[in-house]
Amino acid sequence: MNVKALLLAAGYGARLQPLTNEWPKCLMPIGPKPLLEYWLETLWQNNIHEVLVNLHYLSDIVKEFLERQRFKNWVKFVYEPKLLGTAGTLRENFRFFSDCSILLVHADNWCQCNFLDFIQYHKYNRQKNTAITMMTFYTENPEQCGVVECDENGVVTAFHEKKKNPPGNLANAAVYILEPEVLAWLKKNPHITDFSTEVLPEWIGRIATWNNINIHRDIGCLPVLHKAQQDTLPHPTWPEIDDWQIKFLDNPIHKKILEQGRRCDQH
Repeated sequence: MNVKALLLAAGYGARLQPLTNEWPKCLMPIGPKPLLEYWLETLWQNNIHEVLVNLHYLSDIVKEFLERQRFKNWVKFVYEPKLLGTAGTLRENFRFFSDCSILLVHADNWCQCNFLDFIQYHKYNRQKNTAITMMTFYTENPEQCGVVECDENGVVTAFHEKKKNPPGNLANAAVYILEPEVLAWLKKNPHITDFSTEVLPEWIGRIATWNNINIHRDIGCLPVLHKAQQDTLPHPTWPEIDDWQIKFLDNPIHKKILEQGRRCDQH
């Protein structure tokens, strides 16, 4: 199974303001490295060596990060002058993804799991009639997530997108593997832009699920970002420190996160 990845890293991170006024959400530090680097490490370790990252907000900063030597020749990026939406980004890059399965990742999530098992589940164990495998997790805040209902085989039967009193706490982790037919369907539906509200409902009954029993956090708000800072870090793929990381470790964002955390604790 040939797999290419799309890492969505273009968002504004409004809930993390003022931290995101000058530093992008996808590069928020977790330990000594930014979030996006952990995703790229995960992909490299799992032999996914064709990656596309979309850029928009504070794109020059993210571009400088991606131009490091360790990402050369296998990580590409594309700038969106206007945000296209997840479905729009996939459709706009149809040629890059047309011959493969697609790993689609909202890269502002801090995710640690057995990623190889996720890939192998999609390849070997998902239900035969499914074209998408969705990563799920159990959330403590189901009203703030997209909650899913599944049948006895783990196939999605219903969605409840950020609704009050959803029936359970099994949530969409916004990490997917898509078969080429999904991309072909997007090509035929050029008016669709939002993946969670416009695409997924059309594929109910054809979405398999794989549950992440380890760590999954949306670091889009400060308390969750602080929780992520306390998690055990994975073994580094690239242990050497380069010039970009030296500057990153000296970046004021680290101090600002601590200061914002203290203010939250005081209130």
